[in-house]
Amino acid sequence: MPFEMWSGLIALLVLIVVGVPIVFAFAAAAALGLYFALGGLDPMINLLQQSALSGIKEYNFVVIPCFTVMGMLIAHCGAASDLFNMVNHRLRGVPGRLAVATVGGNAVFAAVTGVGVAAAAAFSHVAYPAMREARYSRSFATGCIAGSSVLGLLIPPSVFMIVWAILTEQSVGKLFAAGLFPGLLLAFLYAAYCMVHTKLRPSVAPEAASADCMALTRGQIGGSLGVGLLVAVTLGGIWFGYCTPTEGSAIGLVGAVILAWAKGMRWRGVFGAFVEAGRTVTPIMLLLLSATIYGKLIALNGIPQEVQGLLESLGLDRGGTLLFMTAVWFILGAMIDSISIMLLTVPIFWPVALALGVDPIVFALVGILVIEAGVLTPPFGIGVFVVKAAIPDRDITVSEIFIGSVPYWVLILFLAWLIYVWPPLATWLPSQI
Repeated sequence: MPFEMWSGLIALLVLIVVGVPIVFAFAAAAALGLYFALGGLDPMINLLQQSALSGIKEYNFVVIPCFTVMGMLIAHCGAASDLFNMVNHRLRGVPGRLAVATVGGNAVFAAVTGVGVAAAAAFSHVAYPAMREARYSRSFATGCIAGSSVLGLLIPPSVFMIVWAILTEQSVGKLFAAGLFPGLLLAFLYAAYCMVHTKLRPSVAPEAASADCMALTRGQIGGSLGVGLLVAVTLGGIWFGYCTPTEGSAIGLVGAVILAWAKGMRWRGVFGAFVEAGRTVTPIMLLLLSATIYGKLIALNGIPQEVQGLLESLGLDRGGTLLFMTAVWFILGAMIDSISIMLLTVPIFWPVALALGVDPIVFALVGILVIEAGVLTPPFGIGVFVVKAAIPDRDITVSEIFIGSVPYWVLILFLAWLIYVWPPLATWLPSQI
């Protein structure tokens, strides 16, 4: 196998290991690989320019900042707190009510923002103080917040799904539909775990937590209903064909600004939400731009075909190949963030999965779920570190959060296995639209 074919990939792995920021590692590795593949500096520069321009002009990229700003506005204006209080109020008498309310609130919050980081930060401020006041154990409380925050990576409009759709040229709307039932099922499994765990171990969530809570104010009811209306208008418009995902995200953004203004947020607060969203979106957009160039290198050198041949030589069947991919995702999950894992591996694994006859939607959901588990996987586990940074309790340790999030990690992988063995869970709804 010629060195020129693998030079870019080898360079990328070396740069990641030595700590070069992933966005620069993608660009530098792609440039090196294309230099060898094209046989000169001028052809390499021309292709880089064309690839960068085509990446910047991608219309679907607009969806990512729009949905991210929606989530930041809802979190900053207090609607996320209203949502938590509404769900909590409706769950009186349920074991581990505050934990279940955190899961339910995250499930609805996920439907208006596809960024798990926003959910982790918002509910760290909202749910953690309430659970600690009710004498919940720190590990159980923080594990619940970190674990349920990943619902935003599966329940539409997930940024993960948008990136996956762009990389594989799939329909964003169909992937959104595919994630709905699995996302709701995962939320149900989370809630069931919280109830069963607190019933078996009352010490982690004392019975005092199930006492009646204060009545809801009109503002809290209005904020919760506003979030629900945003979900219905944005996702309903996309699924029923009234607008494209990009148009739906723009409509939802306008609705989020109106809701934030109605909740008392003014221009300074709106501007702050846009700035915070920019800090979240900018690295993602730069990664996508670099990954576009990296994808050219992958396709030009025929690396997916080489990987497929390598796996065939190992005698792996379809299930064995998917297990191999899962192992790669787990290893990378311990080193780099989830979006980077997707950008690094999907251009290689996607053609291999299609050649093996794996359903495109099933592979997308399984891949997203396994990569999603990396958000809770040590030592990187970005979801855990966001919770650690956001909660007001400085005595909590990272290890406590990781331990508390283990059951949610297990349930994510269980759902990935369930989708693989029973594909209609993911494929039925997309086939109806």
